[in-house]
Amino acid sequence: MNIQPVNNQPVSDDNDLAKVLSGADGDAPAAPVPETPTEEVAVPEIAPVEDPAATPGVKPGHEELEGIKKEALEELKPLVDKLELPPEEKFDILLLIIRSTDDEELVNKAHTTATEIVDETRKAQALLDIIKEVDYFANK
Repeated sequence: MNIQPVNNQPVSDDNDLAKVLSGADGDAPAAPVPETPTEEVAVPEIAPVEDPAATPGVKPGHEELEGIKKEALEELKPLVDKLELPPEEKFDILLLIIRSTDDEELVNKAHTTATEIVDETRKAQALLDIIKEVDYFANK
């Protein structure tokens, strides 16, 4: 392989290149540009779509189930304190309610429940989940 620079090729400057590209170069004959007929394209009418933000993640036809879920979550909120469960399970329920309803008032209760978890690994995970929820609400 030859890695020596080629010195015998002519170097063109930007003006020569601009002339060639614009067709002003005397060496290149100007070619006529054929006129292309334009056709009107029929654009199909798009049917209106329901607002997906109204019920995110709900498949069409499952709105009734989503309503039942929301009702059950609202009914569950006041009962969480009455549940006789280990702190780990109680925390999981609170976190589910927080994430399903965006109820930031439950974050303090979830934090208190997280501090009651005995297993340090599980407690650390719960505290990290609390931090993530606080960040979510702070940046919402």
